[in-house]
Amino acid sequence: MNQQTLKGQWREIKGKVREKWGQLTDDELTRTEGNVDQLVGLIQRKTGEARSQIESFLTSVSDRGASMANRISETAQDVVGSASETIQQAAGQAYDAAQSGLEQTQRMVRRHPFESVGASFGAGIVAGVIIGLVIRR
Repeated sequence: MNQQTLKGQWREIKGKVREKWGQLTDDELTRTEGNVDQLVGLIQRKTGEARSQIESFLTSVSDRGASMANRISETAQDVVGSASETIQQAAGQAYDAAQSGLEQTQRMVRRHPFESVGASFGAGIVAGVIIGLVIRR
């Protein structure tokens, strides 16, 4: 275990150390924060346990934390990938629907050009009246 690992996972490691060696106080642990040698020395002084056993315990706690972080990261990547695929499918379906609507509109205008112009003109008049009323208010 190194200083960077200890600092990165300090809260979890501190909790596990307190579970295993309950005689350590929060103040004592806080003073060693981020320093592996100080932490190991504190535990040795308070418990009499061998340095190798303490380091082994800290390494196993650190490895479990890293393993959990990796699993969380992998799960997050899976969720993002799945969401991305879903969004791409929905975008493709929306594009297909818009394309189909455009083609239907083009066919309608080709078959009924005068009616299409009249309908567009009427829709423009209605939109203009609505906008005029909204602006007046």
